[in-house]
Amino acid sequence: MQAETNTDSNNIIDKSKIPLLRSLGLTTAILMVAGTIIGSGVFKKIAPMSVMLMNEHYILLAWIVAGIISMFGAFTMAGLATLTNESGGIYEYLRLSFGNLFSFLYGWASFLIIGSGGNAAVAYVFAQSVNSVVPLPNPLDKWKDISIGHFIYPFDSSGVKILAIIAIIFLTWINVLGAKKGGNLSNVITAAKIIGILTLIVAGILYPGTHHPQADSHITAINTNILSAFMAAMVSAFWAYDGWYCIGFMSGEIKNPKKNIPVSIISGVSIVIVLYVLINYAFIHVLSLPALAAMNENNIAAVEAARILSGNIGVVLLAVLIAASTFGSLNALIITYPRLYYRMAQEKFFAKKFANVHPRYRTPYISLIYSGIWTCIMVISGTFDILTDTVIIVEFLFFILLGWALIKMKRNKTITVKVIAYPLSPIILILFSIGLVVNTIMVEPIQSAAGLTFTFSGIPLYYFYKQKQNKQNNFIAV
Repeated sequence: MQAETNTDSNNIIDKSKIPLLRSLGLTTAILMVAGTIIGSGVFKKIAPMSVMLMNEHYILLAWIVAGIISMFGAFTMAGLATLTNESGGIYEYLRLSFGNLFSFLYGWASFLIIGSGGNAAVAYVFAQSVNSVVPLPNPLDKWKDISIGHFIYPFDSSGVKILAIIAIIFLTWINVLGAKKGGNLSNVITAAKIIGILTLIVAGILYPGTHHPQADSHITAINTNILSAFMAAMVSAFWAYDGWYCIGFMSGEIKNPKKNIPVSIISGVSIVIVLYVLINYAFIHVLSLPALAAMNENNIAAVEAARILSGNIGVVLLAVLIAASTFGSLNALIITYPRLYYRMAQEKFFAKKFANVHPRYRTPYISLIYSGIWTCIMVISGTFDILTDTVIIVEFLFFILLGWALIKMKRNKTITVKVIAYPLSPIILILFSIGLVVNTIMVEPIQSAAGLTFTFSGIPLYYFYKQKQNKQNNFIAV
């Protein structure tokens, strides 16, 4: 009996000690950065932005500024990526810079809302795009008006939610089978959706219809609310740019990560900025701003543009492009975030099983499975815009710390390599993040409160894990 117990114990220890494989090269890393970013937001977010800013110049400026801020974030992340070869990304950089509390809160917020909520939102739009071509049945429609606090409607759009859950389960299974399989799938889909977006850009810009620039209906340049509206519109744009930092979670599986991760982040973000500004210009060229502003959550701006450009054939092709795009983005997100939880478990600040690596496939399979389960719950709990707005405020709280971490590590000479645009990049990232967080709390108080509550609910859990570690250390010392 004693031998059997030891054997079982050794099996558990072996699974947590199995290393991940460094099987992903620079090209895959660049395509994963671009593929993670280009998901659902670029096709959809111009509609709520048009409501906030009924002015085409302000809308395009919001996309440009959001891209520039994202690039400053990419420069900051690139500098911090030289700290370590370990998986974990932002979690690991915060841990090395400030200790375990802030890094744990980031990891906890990622599991509860940033990663799982973001993945759920992308899966939701994937299912929406399929629904626009092949209407899905709603088997739970009779309960659609049931709500939790008039805020969450779990049975609304049940057909879309069921398909989103199926996609999450399928991609989780694929990624349990190996990081290289997931990476190859991401490469193919990312290349295909970039070609599709370029085709849509060319068709939209060359559209021969008469374009009528729209006068401001809500906001003018002299309106005192313009700054707040512009910041709120950028929350939507930032969702479309979201995910540029996720490749850092996979440092343990990237070849030469201290070199390749910075290059992949900056290259991927640069590609996306160009594509986003051009495609939104094309949308505005084809559709009027009032038409964009009038769209509800079940309409997708890109689909309506395709309808004008090519009729029903264009709608079908565009819906296929959006489905492929969001499916690819979801795949990249499902690959990356569980590596963060895996790293937390390695540091003994998460359930220890999350550190287990599959002995055959060499993937953090427990982390992948539980992340998938919670993401499915998030799909049921909220709609697209609620989830994305909640994610953004939490992310930018930690972007403040990210900028501060780079400054700290440069000043104490832990980071000695040259960082692009330093110290401007972390300072701009910090100042802008503070402004966006404050503005978002004022404009979206309910979503902000939910995001902050999720984040700070991790404080008691942090002290639980810390106390548990102290007890283990005292036991070993004795």
